[in-house]
Amino acid sequence: MTMLRSLAAVALAATTLSLSVAHADEVLRIGAPLPITGALAPEGAKLKQGYELWQDKVNAAGGIKAGAKAFKVELVYYDYQSTTPKAVQLAEKLISDDKVDFLFSPFGSGAAKAVSAVAEKYGVPLLASSASSAEVFDQGYKNLFGLYTDNSTLSEPIADLIKAKAPAVKRVAILARNDLYPLSLANEFEKSAKKRGFEVVYFEKYPIGTLDHSSALTQLRAAKPDWVVVTGYINDLILVRKQAGELKVGGQIYTLINGPAYQEWIDAVGPLAENVTTASWFHPVLNYKSEDVFGSTRAFVDQFKAKYGSEPDFTQASGAAVGVILQQAVERAGSKDRAAVREQLAKGGFKTFFAPVSFGPTGIANSYVPPVYQIQQGKVQVVYPADIATGEFRAAPAN
Repeated sequence: MTMLRSLAAVALAATTLSLSVAHADEVLRIGAPLPITGALAPEGAKLKQGYELWQDKVNAAGGIKAGAKAFKVELVYYDYQSTTPKAVQLAEKLISDDKVDFLFSPFGSGAAKAVSAVAEKYGVPLLASSASSAEVFDQGYKNLFGLYTDNSTLSEPIADLIKAKAPAVKRVAILARNDLYPLSLANEFEKSAKKRGFEVVYFEKYPIGTLDHSSALTQLRAAKPDWVVVTGYINDLILVRKQAGELKVGGQIYTLINGPAYQEWIDAVGPLAENVTTASWFHPVLNYKSEDVFGSTRAFVDQFKAKYGSEPDFTQASGAAVGVILQQAVERAGSKDRAAVREQLAKGGFKTFFAPVSFGPTGIANSYVPPVYQIQQGKVQVVYPADIATGEFRAAPAN
């Protein structure tokens, strides 16, 4: 009898182990280091909303169908506190300790570039939700795939608009956050301006974490620009715009990227938002038909509003977009094998609610044109491209 009990116990243990392994095999685990605290916390919270809307939608439908299996999505988060070295450390932990199958990048180009080295080291495909600087994608990595088109696709259309619609503009001033993406973007604006014959009369960088821009803005004002370009993130650009208003920094046109695409930025600066131009890779006015779990841009927007009570901005949409791209790649591969999924990612051709997405040889998206926006009467209006425009570009004094 004792022997029978022992055999039964062994059989039960084996069954439990088998069930446990089977269960583990039916989960697609994604590592997502996020800036939950620190200066980039607003952006981190937005990405998380996008990830979780996609995760909820997929899991409610039974998971990601891949061959004969259906994988439930599990997201593993860690807070890297808005510091890049911490993001690198946590990416290592996600791969080595948490055994994630794939990675979503931290926010921004700088942290994404640093973490992409970890992903490449371990052969883990990394989907970058918010990296657009060419410097991120020039490393020859085969596991890095970026949702955004490169920074020149933001600067070139705006410079074209200003050249065509604001002939009195001659002098350009540029103030850039000294961080990989904002500085790369500022360099693209400088090139786009000079290419069209504008004179760049001021170009300066401000340190990460700057809490007072008055000195830089006073110098910028003295340069008498017609067009003011400032790059950074939402908290930077709220402060810059408010201080520029206090200091009466003139200019016919203000271009700030990325802040004005967020409703929080518009609310925070109030009337100072009027006529500010910006650009980003997504807006709810878009209306793509898609082959993802949402089915269209409009359906995604409606479901986001139902869950969170507001329309999604481009960062929130980016979180969901990397999810649907990974999902489609896994479905095409018929498994969660990293090499098979990587091959499908490289093939591209993903019809998503965000945009039609394919990746160039370096891994950066090259398949769509980001819209240009202007704040008019407190609302975001699309002013480029013409086929989706909701308003006309206006050149008017910013103060």
